Amino acid sequence: MPTPASHTAPAVQPGSAPAPPDVEIMTIGDELLYGQVVDTNSAFMGQELGKIGLRVRQISSVSDRADEIVAALDQARQRAQVVLMTGGLGPTKDDLTKHVLARYFGTELVMHEPTLRHVEEIFKRFQRPMLDVNGQQALVPANCEVLHNAVGTAPGMWFEDRGTVFVSMPGVPFEMKRLMTDHVLPRLQSQFHLAPIEHVVVMTAGLGESFLAKQIEDWEDALPANIKLAYLPSFGAVRLRLTGTADGQPDLRGRMLALLPALRERIGEYIFAEEETTLEAAIGQLLLAKGLTVGTAESCTGGLVAQRLTSVPGSSGYFRGGIVAYHNDIKQEELGVRAETLAQYGAVSEATVREMAEGARRRLGVDVAVATSGIAGPGGATATKKVGTVCLAYADATQTISREYVLDRGRALNTEYAAQQVLTLLRQQLAGV
Repeated sequence: MPTPASHTAPAVQPGSAPAPPDVEIMTIGDELLYGQVVDTNSAFMGQELGKIGLRVRQISSVSDRADEIVAALDQARQRAQVVLMTGGLGPTKDDLTKHVLARYFGTELVMHEPTLRHVEEIFKRFQRPMLDVNGQQALVPANCEVLHNAVGTAPGMWFEDRGTVFVSMPGVPFEMKRLMTDHVLPRLQSQFHLAPIEHVVVMTAGLGESFLAKQIEDWEDALPANIKLAYLPSFGAVRLRLTGTADGQPDLRGRMLALLPALRERIGEYIFAEEETTLEAAIGQLLLAKGLTVGTAESCTGGLVAQRLTSVPGSSGYFRGGIVAYHNDIKQEELGVRAETLAQYGAVSEATVREMAEGARRRLGVDVAVATSGIAGPGGATATKKVGTVCLAYADATQTISREYVLDRGRALNTEYAAQQVLTLLRQQLAGV
């Protein structure tokens, strides 16, 4: 097989380190554009490339059309020195990528015998007949470097052309990940001068993005030039990500971590973790550390709070159970909510939700309990309570705390918001903030 063209590195000034290459990710397949498949490949590649000091400058999605793939390749090489492609390497007629790449790089498809033997071994191992179309998976452009796919039949392909690296990988996530880990990342590390990039993540809940930014404005303004802060909001939470690039000084990560005490002084009550984790996982750690058990009483959230708490591995060590008391009869019979409370204040009230939390503690035999009740919508409003009114409560052996919120974000978001807020309340009480 011909030797690939050599890579032409960008010119650099004497005595200076070459800049890391720009990277573009290109996903190929109509199923991505139709929304039939969610693109998780780009997220994985972006994360892994960041760990070795490479930054993704653009992500493009292209249909299964030869002319559009070619146009995308032409555009990508104008923006990036490394183009990572996934998709279009299957055995069916709509998988065009390697045929397009062969024409694009002015060559033909040839049989790669090691890959053919690998494909034959896979079908033999699973005792399945191998069709001609399966054998054609071993056809590759003659001027590529073949990257062995240890967990699939379609190999990866590495091209170097006029100073740009092009890598084609299968779109199947576990195959792409293995190729990235086995071949692509190590090769990129060895081929380019890469300064390390460090990330430090702080997870917050209970305060919106703009309010967080205001409270830490002076801290953010004082960050060193090589350390940047990003706000990454999600539903009911904001992830703060510090990204540091090497500046020639030792222990970059240690210097980044040394910035956190000042951040805690400003927003400590809203920080639930200083690592990539979920609110429910952080709650689980607190419960285990304190040796406490928890239970739930839910009306408007319909079991969502219990589901989130039990989504954490090991949650059986602290979660005892939950009661979905949607009807008032169940609130009374299972949780001991008094008829007078319901008659005077209604099911969606702080008074009722407080009794629900206290009743859950007794009935489930737990140390702490949380409760929810609300008008999720779109109907159910009364003269005094709007759609989106939610009441939440926390109860332990010494206190019961309740909150009321009014929002109208649609039924699904109202429910999710209520679950997020009651979990935030639970964490704050467990953490003593």
